Amino acid sequence: MNILITDDHANVRRGLREILVDAFPGARFSEASNGDETLTQLVLSLPDILLLDINMPGRSGFEVLKVVKHIYPLLPVIMVSVQAESQYALRCLLAGAAEYVNKNSASEELAPAIRKILDSGATIARNPVLN
Repeated sequence: MNILITDDHANVRRGLREILVDAFPGARFSEASNGDETLTQLVLSLPDILLLDINMPGRSGFEVLKVVKHIYPLLPVIMVSVQAESQYALRCLLAGAAEYVNKNSASEELAPAIRKILDSGATIARNPVLN
């Protein structure tokens, strides 16, 4: 499994990766720090799952989500934010995100969110460019 982690803070990307390394041994990770890098990394790393921060400089996570879902409609996207679910979760899900995870509870919720996507039978696009 290849996971692309997008967040404008290197420490957050590192923390999310560390959570997932333990939960998914053998997973490969790529990173992006903004929306434009995310779109480039989608082509270069061909992720199976995208973790996408909502608040980033330049293009917001919402803007990137819309582009991603247009180009790669089968790619599961998990939106991550420090904002309370009540503020953004529904908006993210309506925009096409598979899950919403609060960064403050990522250590408990992120791996189960990915397992939920895997268990749901959602298409984990081995090559989203071809889908």
